Amino acid sequence: MFPETRMRRLRNGKIRDLVRETSLSSENLIYPMFVDETITTIQRTTSMPGVERLPLSKVADDAKEAADLGIPAIILFGIPKHKDEQGSSAWGEEDIVQKAVREIKSELGKDTVVITDVCLCEYTDHGHCGMVDPVKEEILNDPTLPLLGRTAVSHAKAGADMVAPSGMMDGMIGAIRSALDENSFSDIPIMSYAAKYSSSFYGPFRDVAESGCCFGDRSAYQMDPANSDEAMREVELDILEGADIIMVKPALPYLDIIYRVKNEFRMPTAAYNVSGEYAMIKAAAQNGWLDEKKVMYESLLSIRRAGADMILTYFAKDMARMLK
Repeated sequence: MFPETRMRRLRNGKIRDLVRETSLSSENLIYPMFVDETITTIQRTTSMPGVERLPLSKVADDAKEAADLGIPAIILFGIPKHKDEQGSSAWGEEDIVQKAVREIKSELGKDTVVITDVCLCEYTDHGHCGMVDPVKEEILNDPTLPLLGRTAVSHAKAGADMVAPSGMMDGMIGAIRSALDENSFSDIPIMSYAAKYSSSFYGPFRDVAESGCCFGDRSAYQMDPANSDEAMREVELDILEGADIIMVKPALPYLDIIYRVKNEFRMPTAAYNVSGEYAMIKAAAQNGWLDEKKVMYESLLSIRRAGADMILTYFAKDMARMLK
């Protein structure tokens, strides 16, 4: 009781640092990269200032810059020349992500962890994450699973260190784990987008990745933002099917989910600080409404405090520079 108990005693100078409960370092960050098969020069993006679409010739340089900043991992998203109803440009040996993986591993070897997003939305002409029935305009779960397995195997063959399935198809982790194991990639870990919500915060990503859907939305396979217990079921199922790391996406509007996942499962836990979260801070900073660096740090620190071991964020390089 006051005056004996004075909480302010521990808030001054270096004492404040000594009692800090949560830390944030560049080693907690994963840097998302967009590699575009249709361009030959770096393309800036309007909806995500500071985020670029890279030609194949520049991916190794960008990955090396991230590694030099102390960021241990990158995650690759591909933008192909050709799109069709199956998303067949997702799994070819000479397709864009596979080439990018080889470029980065050739340059950096084991100096960076290369993770690949495993989904079909960037490769299908309808923009959905799986096969569709065009008459019913229905996303077909089970026919999609072998395509995701095939894509994951192709990434592993190219040299990816980890695959990250994001399509939210029921049974996808089991299908991918089986496909990897059957092709002698039993050591390749899976980071599952286990609790991926049908969120309005993905808009800028879909603009940059050209992955908007031409009919309906993704609410039939991504989670209802109103649900929390359902996320626990999704995570548990993915763990049982073989996920090594589980992810919550988005991050800031779902800090409660991150906290529950980490406390209930005690698994390595990732959170995706998504494009909308990034774009809002950038826009507010450009208008002089807030301090970008301080808000960036506070936002990422809150994600760590909620329980995330690793954060996928477009702020990764900016944050790493600031921490240095």
